[in-house]
Amino acid sequence: QTEDNNSTECSEPGTMDLKFTSSRKYISISVPSKSQTMSPHIKSVDDVVVLGINLSKFSKPAQFFICVSGVFMFYLIYGYLQELIFSVEGFKPFGWYLTLVQFGFYSIFGLIELQLIQDKRRRIPGKTYMIIAFLTVGTMGLSNTSLGYLNYPTQVIFKCCKLIPVMIGGVFIQGKRYNIVDVSAALCMSLGLIWFTLADSTVAPNFNLTGVVLISLALCADAVIGNVQEKAMKLHNGSNSEMVLYSYSIGFVYILFGLTCTSGLSPAVTFCSKHPVQTYGYAFLFSLTGYFGISFVLALIKIFGALLAVTVTTGRKAMSIVLSFLFFAKPFTLQYVWSGLLVVLGIFLNVYSKNMDKIKLPSLLGLWKKSMEERKSRTLSQTV
Repeated sequence: QTEDNNSTECSEPGTMDLKFTSSRKYISISVPSKSQTMSPHIKSVDDVVVLGINLSKFSKPAQFFICVSGVFMFYLIYGYLQELIFSVEGFKPFGWYLTLVQFGFYSIFGLIELQLIQDKRRRIPGKTYMIIAFLTVGTMGLSNTSLGYLNYPTQVIFKCCKLIPVMIGGVFIQGKRYNIVDVSAALCMSLGLIWFTLADSTVAPNFNLTGVVLISLALCADAVIGNVQEKAMKLHNGSNSEMVLYSYSIGFVYILFGLTCTSGLSPAVTFCSKHPVQTYGYAFLFSLTGYFGISFVLALIKIFGALLAVTVTTGRKAMSIVLSFLFFAKPFTLQYVWSGLLVVLGIFLNVYSKNMDKIKLPSLLGLWKKSMEERKSRTLSQTV
């Protein structure tokens, strides 16, 4: 302003003349794109990438087909390998060592995946990871160990009934109240579990109540861990690869310390060294398919929501039970079928209670009115 006092821009303080030889000046504001402002680990909100494949480039039917195929393929192989490992003669007492090996492989997979993304910072506090790791050890360790005492179908049926400990904890810890649909779902699951367990104890020659206690404790830990993980990831904006790496690596230390203190490490190492292919080889494929399977489940939840994801995973578990009876010799009774259908009914009621606004079932009164209207229309047409 001091250099050119005759300028038309500065002739009057506080005013601006935008007329310059019949031309106009515009102020352009450039807004950075979303990919420039967001940190790399948040990009997956828009772009769903699974095993290096960007599913966002495909149509919705193609995305659904890829996710469902991935869930069924990897988790069916996962269940088959898990039962195959425990079918090795003499391996049943080493469920905790299998969990140790599985945690080691998961930690390696998480480290590799974390190196592939640009943001490698740890966002969730270490104390939170120590709690999550303890719950993860309880969930997977007790679940694997229970297979030394239970049939695989019985374990899968128990894992389908996570709603029961969730509701019990909600009533006694948070004072929650549930509607009649939730209570009916829990009742169906409970009756189905009891019926299935009674059938297992009747026809299975090696049934042990210890397995029921172990899988029940694993179910309680599994009911808690989901809420803790979701809260931690939302609060601190952590990524899936970070969660896998730190929770499973800390859990690996927990199990290693426990096996060392209880003198359970040396016998397991000795046994597995005699059968490396049936133990370490199967455990590697078992861990790899489980790691890939959870990636497709998370993608299914992101794209289509939890309702469809629960439906797909429930169908996968039912298929795992069928394949277990086909590939592995075990006694069978029709009581397995009816109790399994009762558990499936409980799962459906649970999903329906959470999505009552999306799923509208016809009421009995509505069906009766509709039938009466149809009857009247038929009578009128006959009269005419």
